[in-house]
Amino acid sequence: MTRTQATPTPLHHALIEDFKAQGLLIERAYVNGAWIAARDGASYGVFNPSDGAFLGSVPALSADQAKDAIDGAHDAFSDWARTMPNVRAQKLRRWAELMRDEREDLALIMTLEQGKPLREAVGEIDYAAGFLDWFADEALRLAPRGVTSPLKDRATALSRAPVGVCALITPWNFPAAMITRKAAAALAVGCTVVVKPAPETPFSALALAVLAEKAGIEPGIFNVITGDAPMLAKVLCDDARVRALSFTGSTRVGRLLLEWAAPTVKRVSMELGGHAPFIVFADADLDKAVDDAIAAKFQTSGQDCLAANRILVEGDVYEAFAERFAEKAAALVVGDGLQPGVEIGPLMHEGAVEKCRDHVEDALKKGARLLAGGGRHPLGGLFFQPTVLKDVTSEMKIFSEETFGPVAALTPFKDEAEAIAIANATEYGLAAYVQTQNGARAQRLAVGLDFGMLAVNCVKMTGAPVPFGGMKQSGLGREGGAMGIDAFSDVKYVCMATNI
Repeated sequence: MTRTQATPTPLHHALIEDFKAQGLLIERAYVNGAWIAARDGASYGVFNPSDGAFLGSVPALSADQAKDAIDGAHDAFSDWARTMPNVRAQKLRRWAELMRDEREDLALIMTLEQGKPLREAVGEIDYAAGFLDWFADEALRLAPRGVTSPLKDRATALSRAPVGVCALITPWNFPAAMITRKAAAALAVGCTVVVKPAPETPFSALALAVLAEKAGIEPGIFNVITGDAPMLAKVLCDDARVRALSFTGSTRVGRLLLEWAAPTVKRVSMELGGHAPFIVFADADLDKAVDDAIAAKFQTSGQDCLAANRILVEGDVYEAFAERFAEKAAALVVGDGLQPGVEIGPLMHEGAVEKCRDHVEDALKKGARLLAGGGRHPLGGLFFQPTVLKDVTSEMKIFSEETFGPVAALTPFKDEAEAIAIANATEYGLAAYVQTQNGARAQRLAVGLDFGMLAVNCVKMTGAPVPFGGMKQSGLGREGGAMGIDAFSDVKYVCMATNI
């Protein structure tokens, strides 16, 4: 779909005007407590992926204006770091309350600019607010465990110190939750942040800034910059005052950011690609395994780092599973995320559609069988049919590349050892799913699978208390949970002589 300035539908137009009247949809960046335009007037458009309709525009800030945001965050850091933890916690909790008060409107904004079904968007707002609550509590228990002195006549103490200004670069598939998961942890420990949201979904980030301001978070502590993504990211990486970089996105971009962050030796945390296996053993509850696989594959229209990309099924139940899975996939409702009952929304851009098409064509050319879907949806534009490919092998692109779309790849395996070998044959190691009624087997796979997170007989496994992250080239560090503050704090050790 070509992103031209199409006219919004009457419903969309009414929503946009209402959001603007409420002050939730602001066509400005947020820097040091001020809502700013680009100094040269430059801007870029934001479009609804369902129909290409123009939603609004945001500033294309210059490099100097990105530095202004760093200036503001740097100037605000000292006071915020010295703010009592309970005060920081109160502001985070108030921010969460405001998010829940505006839950429906925040979800509507998200669906308009990202395309996901409204039900999923509402769920994301609740998920995002949960991180603010969690890290508000963490702000009150930042002290690390003590250390016994190895020396005579010494007293020792450990404390956590905020690292300073933090750059947060977030993706378009979860435009609210990925911001709060990072920002709440950073703010809780006393850091200030500069957020660079994905160019496709800036309005969700800016709406969060509106609510942060209402929650009493002072100028400079939380900033949102918009514009050319590579240029802004380079400015953030080059500035030595930015002491930590947190990124969620592709492994390819993650490698580049690591290179850019190296000269200033920043603290770096990253959540990168997924390519999750979904392993079904013959002893599993087959109907439940099918339902769980549908949920794991097609959530967020398959545009999810946790999406089940390689569905591995034991030979004895492979045919039965494939038939039931394909039937359910074909029945999924595709459409505009604001329409009732829609389960699959549009993809984010034309490149995503082309990648789905390329993976399907490559697999079919190399011997896979098509059980459902296979191409663009009759709705046209950025809609792609829920697609099921059977008999996928390692020679096919979809076996080794993350599709990031509603295309499911089914592969049979003969035994537990082969399932583990196939699952681990990837550079990624974020999440894996296992369906089995054998508890001992589940324990063996928990040890044998090289993935940071494992869901056994379930799909949902994330939440604010969870240390989210992967192994191998799926990232560095953990977000959420008690470990979520590690990326934004240093441990300080004090040793004091007591014999003077």
